[in-house]
Amino acid sequence: MTRDPLTLYKLIILYMLDRVTFPLTKAQVSDFILEREYTNFLTLQQATAELIDAELVIAESSRNRTYLKITEEGRETLSFFRNRINASIRHEIDSFLRDHELEMRNEVSILADYNKTSSGEYEARLAAKEKGVTVVEVTLSVPDEDTASAICANWHKNNQEIYQYLISRLF
Repeated sequence: MTRDPLTLYKLIILYMLDRVTFPLTKAQVSDFILEREYTNFLTLQQATAELIDAELVIAESSRNRTYLKITEEGRETLSFFRNRINASIRHEIDSFLRDHELEMRNEVSILADYNKTSSGEYEARLAAKEKGVTVVEVTLSVPDEDTASAICANWHKNNQEIYQYLISRLF
């Protein structure tokens, strides 16, 4: 194991991001690390920020989520220092990702966001992605923020049924 705990936390984050084929949310990474009490919230935020500053991880924000993706430089760095992560920690990460892959993939693959337009209405943008490819994208104009928010919430709950309905009606 590495002697510098902050370096270990960074390597854990890089390892997690390297083991999946989709971006993870900052919350997903944090939940794993904090639930196992590897470190505290502030130290984890510092480790994540330093990875982003060093361009080993890309952070993209949408509404209230931040998505993390490992860069090629991050992969290269991890390849040099992977052995500094204890084998039991790597095993724990692999098990966690295997057990929760479907729900984590769904969480980052179903996107819903809204914003106010220049005309004063709201646009709800809904999307579903699979392996980084957008399979459906819909933008709806609605008169108020409450409606836009409800549409986004319902998209998260009902996206599969809505997608299947669209496919059945369009093909």
